[in-house]
Amino acid sequence: MKLFISGLVVIVALAGFAFVSKSTVQAVSNNHNKKGEGIQFIEADWSKALAEAKKQNKLIFLDAYASWCGPCKLLKKNTFPDKAAGEYFNTNFINVAMDMEKGDGPALTEKYSVSAYPTLIITDTEGNIITYTQGYITPTQLIDFGKYGLSKIKK
Repeated sequence: MKLFISGLVVIVALAGFAFVSKSTVQAVSNNHNKKGEGIQFIEADWSKALAEAKKQNKLIFLDAYASWCGPCKLLKKNTFPDKAAGEYFNTNFINVAMDMEKGDGPALTEKYSVSAYPTLIITDTEGNIITYTQGYITPTQLIDFGKYGLSKIKK
């Protein structure tokens, strides 16, 4: 019985993540973009991200997400709008957010063997993977992840 109740609690918690209001996430995203704070993303255009990375000679930071993913929504709400994360990633990377179930997403899911959401990937200008992480992370952890990715190519 305890196992059943524990399982039910987990299911309810996961369902709560899945139903975070899309309009709430969009409003948060719009608010930080208006202020110029937070990470500025190219939305759902992999070829544009590759071209911009080559043009600016920057690595690519790919937010591989799914629209139904609760932790993905939390990244958009809590981590990506962070001012320090925005300054670091906007300076050092071409940032692209990709719904992995639409457009270029399925091909990228296969190319990068994405098996969980969110998956955060750093690639070179050709789209070759440098490093990745999965799951929700804080702004500080995200900056550390970005520094690690940059350190891998500067050797």
